Order: sequence, then structure tokens, then C-alpha cells
Amino acid sequence: MANTPSSRSSVVRKSPEDCAICLDKIQDRKMLKCLHSFCSECIDAVFRFKPACPICNTYHGVYTGTQPEGTMTVTRSWQRLPGFERCGCIIITYSFPAGIQGAEHPNPGMRYGSTSRTAFLPACEEGEKVLKLLRKAFDRRLTFTIGQSATTGLNNVITWNDIHHKTNVGGGPQCFGYPDPAYLFRVKEELRLKGVTDDD
Repeated sequence: MANTPSSRSSVVRKSPEDCAICLDKIQDRKMLKCLHSFCSECIDAVFRFKPACPICNTYHGVYTGTQPEGTMTVTRSWQRLPGFERCGCIIITYSFPAGIQGAEHPNPGMRYGSTSRTAFLPACEEGEKVLKLLRKAFDRRLTFTIGQSATTGLNNVITWNDIHHKTNVGGGPQCFGYPDPAYLFRVKEELRLKGVTDDD
């Protein structure tokens, strides 16, 4: 019988012929495109929670999140971001009306309030690539979720969903702003971990 996804982290396979999920010899082998193999029944059970390889976290198929209905609007400015003085900036505005939590949320039937957030990207080639990935993540309902706010502690609110954004122009990483030379690389990695890449 398959272990649950949360119980796998502390166990190690005995041999490459063992399933990394149930730790027994692989039955009815299913090989993923990342070339990792599992028992067909085990990997099917894992994919019901998250369609990603338990070994390398490569996504197989499209992962859809629990973000409520909202909009993502993009505008452009000639304002320079610290560290990106040779280009203007991209301004992203996310807006969400108040609503009722659905079955996919922590407390179905309970209300959540409206919110809006603004984020900034440099309008350079790499910033444009990140913008396309952020649009893909938003369309897949991955950018926000409903839960407990890490900053206010309030429950049943719209919160970021582990894809970090620069919500200030300046102040550096400690103020969620620029300069931050590694930010574009980091956010692409966060997007990759949610299955959002240039390849899909």
C-alpha cells in the first residue's frame, strides 16, 4: 500500500528497483518523462494530490491552484528600479473582489474580503520572461490562495501562494524591493516548483 505524500520524506529506497513511494519492489512499473519509475498505483495516488515527480518535482500535466476570481493588469512606466537603471519598469496590479470560499478552500461557505496588490518588475528581457511566467501562474490560479495571513495572522483572507513578488520599488530584499540581483532567478525557480516554465 502506498505511503501518503507527507510520510515519504523520512524514508530511503533499498534499491533502484524499489518504488520511492511504497519502498517495495515496483509493481506495474510506470516511468515518468523525467525517467523516474514507480508502482502505477502509487504514482497515481500521489498525482491526485500534486502532479509532480516525488523525486525531482518535475510536473507532469498542468497544476491548477485555489486562487479566487480576480484580475491581473499590467502597465508600464519609465520609472527606473534600483539595479535596473537602463530600462523602465513593469507594474502588475492584482485585484480581487470579496467572495465566498469554494469547496477547494479551507472553510467552504465562509466569506473572504477583497484585496489588491501591486508588484514591480524591470522591463528588461529577463523581466519580460518572468512577466509571461507570472501571467501563466495567475491563469492557473497559483499566485494567491485563501488562508491565514503571515503578516497579520488573520484567517480566511487572500494571501500570496509562495511566488514572491517585489511590492516596493526600493529598500532591497528586506523591504520586498530592489536592488535584489538574484530576484528574477529566484522567482523563476519558485514558478518552476509550481510547474510553470517556458517549456509548457
